[in-house]
Amino acid sequence: MSNQYLDPNLKVFSLNSNLPLAREIAKFIGVELGKCSVTRFSDGEIQINIEESIRGGDVYVIQSTSQPVNENIMELLIMIDALKRASAKTINIVMPYYGYARQDRKARAREPITAKLVATLLETAGATRVICLDLHAPQIQGFFDIPTDHLMGVPILADYFKTRDFNSEIVIVSPDHGGVTRARKLAERMKAPIAIIDKRRPRPNVAEVMNIVGNIEGKTAILIDDIIDTAGTITLAANALIENGASEVYACCTHPVLSGPAIERIQNSKIKELVITNSIALPEEKKIDKIINLSVAPLLGEAIIRVHEEQSVSTLFD
Repeated sequence: MSNQYLDPNLKVFSLNSNLPLAREIAKFIGVELGKCSVTRFSDGEIQINIEESIRGGDVYVIQSTSQPVNENIMELLIMIDALKRASAKTINIVMPYYGYARQDRKARAREPITAKLVATLLETAGATRVICLDLHAPQIQGFFDIPTDHLMGVPILADYFKTRDFNSEIVIVSPDHGGVTRARKLAERMKAPIAIIDKRRPRPNVAEVMNIVGNIEGKTAILIDDIIDTAGTITLAANALIENGASEVYACCTHPVLSGPAIERIQNSKIKELVITNSIALPEEKKIDKIINLSVAPLLGEAIIRVHEEQSVSTLFD
């Protein structure tokens, strides 16, 4: 390995959720992925074996808690326990995608706040730090009583769009009121105006576009969201933008959950290109020509190095 990292105490392990991303991060840092095995007993129980000494080491575990969410969370909790019992000095959890992040408040009576429960489980298991990327609600950082570094995917998306030659002026569009801050960050980097889509959601995973606030007439619209799940919101938004005079529509997100009918909806929508990151591993059957996949490995790798060397991480937030 040409750029080998010199401190042997920095150890990077990966579980099953996103092994390709973990390999990229390890290569960027200049370390080999730690040796461990994750297997299942015949009844489905998870067994983890760490196959090298990590005593006194600063361990970084890369695991997106994406689908299958509960399996991946349980893998992570068992791994943390194994590391703690093997005398790791620090246990740093790198979660490119934080599952259950959308359950971050009580929207109705008698609802749980599952994002807080996940944070409590990670801490209780023995995590000493969490590194996250584009949390659905930044306030989730406050659910932890351990250091939390919250990285942003917007710079990666902006750098990609800056390389594109668009046919007309661009406008950054938030698909709902909650995403305005995110849209503004992209707009500032692209030096473009913003627009907002006012929508109402009659029930979960069903979106209804209402109207558009801002000037999109004859412009190239770039929709930005943190998560695209069933793609109902983003495809309805794209269709509404075209109907209201936008010349073409691009879309981008950090976390491509892409469940259920998402791929079919995107393929049949007015979206010219969907730009995503590899915070969640995209299976082969979901790879279509419209989707451009960018890597977050350099961002996460740099964050790990800075945390390990006790340098400032805040420059990566910008």
